Amino acid sequence: MDKKEIQGFSKLPKEQKLQWLADNYFSDKEQAAKELSSYWHRYPETQKLFDEFAENTISNFYMPFGVAPNFLINGRIYAVPMVIEESSVVAAASMSAKQWLERGGFHAEVIDTEKIGQVHFLWQGEKAKLDRFFAAIKPKLFEETESITANMQQRGGGILGVDLVDLTEQMPDYYQVKARFETCDSMGANFINSVLEKFAAILKREASQWSEFEGDEKQVEIIMSILSNYTPNCLVRAWVSCKVAEMDCFVKDMDGPTFVRKFSNGVRIAQVDPYRATTHNKGIFNGIDAVVLATGNDFRAVEACGHVYAGRNGQYSSLTNIDIQDGQFTYTLEVPLSLGTVGGLTTLHPMVRRGLEMLGNPSARELMMIAASVGLANNFSAVRSLVTVGIQKGHMKMHLLNILKNFEASEQETELAKKYFVHNIVSYTSVREFLELLRSGQTVKL
Repeated sequence: MDKKEIQGFSKLPKEQKLQWLADNYFSDKEQAAKELSSYWHRYPETQKLFDEFAENTISNFYMPFGVAPNFLINGRIYAVPMVIEESSVVAAASMSAKQWLERGGFHAEVIDTEKIGQVHFLWQGEKAKLDRFFAAIKPKLFEETESITANMQQRGGGILGVDLVDLTEQMPDYYQVKARFETCDSMGANFINSVLEKFAAILKREASQWSEFEGDEKQVEIIMSILSNYTPNCLVRAWVSCKVAEMDCFVKDMDGPTFVRKFSNGVRIAQVDPYRATTHNKGIFNGIDAVVLATGNDFRAVEACGHVYAGRNGQYSSLTNIDIQDGQFTYTLEVPLSLGTVGGLTTLHPMVRRGLEMLGNPSARELMMIAASVGLANNFSAVRSLVTVGIQKGHMKMHLLNILKNFEASEQETELAKKYFVHNIVSYTSVREFLELLRSGQTVKL
């Protein structure tokens, strides 16, 4: 068996890491090393910056940095940066943006920006004693963390509240110190975690000295101190609205009332069927994630939170809601989004800086509204296609170039393929057969 273990890999220079990987994990060693190193940034100082973003960096993984223009949100037009590899997403967002531009655009509001952190601990004793203890030490939690919270307080943030939570019915001896935070334009993870770890130290110290506690009661076992990525009170709402009569041209040869009826049925299915709801919400995060990535935020945290929120009532369901009253169509997205525009990658990554500048260097609240609007736009485009022409017609046409690249089509073949597939169904097989006909010298009717 090949021995591929290595000691001290993280301490090796990048070139040696890459060479070791090429020697041990690639059949075409020289080509692999050459290919991976070809994606290093041409400016060494920029590459050094990228190297330091993550451990054991050997190269850069490029993602398309696209733009969706014409987004009218709360009366202001944005060109929105979107980082995503799925070809139809930016096109879908742009199409929705253009259609709604003429109908009042997108509207959005931030409902709240509260974030949550928890100190999880075990304690054995009478609950009433713990309640008295917590009430007595609660002021110290605020006082002794002021060195951490002072700057945040100056910006209007800080600790909003601290509570003791009894979860002993779910798990023996299990309690939490649950804290609520406002982190202003910062996503706030490091700030929250620093405060929580200080809380844990205070809790443990004070319990060991509390006069009412005896024996095991003096021992608080800290399990962990960590923010929660579930932030149901860090919430944003985005919506579009217009008269049903103004929706005649959303789909070719379909009147507004017919389109709205079909669209409404599509949305309501996502509200009652978790299988459909999952894909429905994925379409929302196509747009949100692309904006989150382009602005240096954590799309994994955003997705995790959004999906938990979608199941908050006991069944996973759509994050969107539709309302039609007195001939007025309104489509709304409500989603928790914990985003930041300062700290982290926002000042370090050059493309993130440009993305934020493109948006006018927004506040965190403004970015929440932009991201939610783009998510709603992508979802609207997806549902519109699904209930009318079908998702594949437009989706596969966007993938045509990728399929042609897989077959190493020439520029001339690519141009002919574009014309041919205007009126023909795109699939991997149909593109292959088309190229085979071309390359055999046969005439293809365009």
